[in-house]
Amino acid sequence: MYIVIVGGGKVGFYLAKELVEAGHEALVIERDSGKAAEIAEELGEIVLKGDGCEAATLKDAGSERADLFLAVTGEDEDNLVACQVARHRFNVRRVVARINNPKNEAIFRKLGIDVTVSATSVILSQIEQELPEHPVIPLLQLRHGLEIVEVKIPDTASSVNMKLSDVKLPERSLVWGIIDQDGNPQLASPDTVIRAGEEIVAVTLEENKEALRAALMQPR
Repeated sequence: MYIVIVGGGKVGFYLAKELVEAGHEALVIERDSGKAAEIAEELGEIVLKGDGCEAATLKDAGSERADLFLAVTGEDEDNLVACQVARHRFNVRRVVARINNPKNEAIFRKLGIDVTVSATSVILSQIEQELPEHPVIPLLQLRHGLEIVEVKIPDTASSVNMKLSDVKLPERSLVWGIIDQDGNPQLASPDTVIRAGEEIVAVTLEENKEALRAALMQPR
C-alpha cells in the first residue's frame, strides 16, 4: 500500500515509521527543511520537502497512485486543503485528516473527508466515560456523518423493561449491542429487553444523538 503523509511533526514521523516497519510504502511531505532532514536521517529517503497544500507538491509525491492520503499537520486549515486537493485533483479514494478543534469535524465531513481524527475528542470521550451523569458518550466517528455512541440507561427511563423493537429510534439509528451491569457484552436483537443500569451501544447520525437519548432515556 502506498501512503502519502502531509506533515512531518511527531504524528507524521511516527506514523511513517510504523507504516514502513509494517511493510508499506510511505512518503512524508514536510515544508520545514530542518524537520525534513531529520526524517531523512532517521527513516531514509521517504521525505519530500514541500507544501502539502499545493497541487505541484502532491504531484511530485505521486499522489495519483496513493492508496491512502493522511494530512496530520498541526493546522486544521492545511489538513483540509491538502485532503481536498488529494481527493479532487488526484482522485485519491481514501483521505484522512487530523483535526485539532473538534468544532471543525462537521465541516470536514460536509466537504467529503472520509475520516477525521481528533485527539481532543478522543480525550474528552475518555473523560466522559468516567462521568456517570453523562448520558450519551461518543465512542467513534464513522463515515457519512455516523457515530458510535454509548447510552447509559437510568432506573427512571421509560425504556426499562421494553423490547428494543418497541423503542422508536430516530432515523438511521441502530442498536448494536448491550453491556450489562457486570460488564458483559451481548449482541442486540429486536427481542432484547432493556434493563436499568445497562449501557446501550448504538450507531446514529451525529445530529440525531439528542433524539436517540430521548428515545432511550426519557423518564416514565
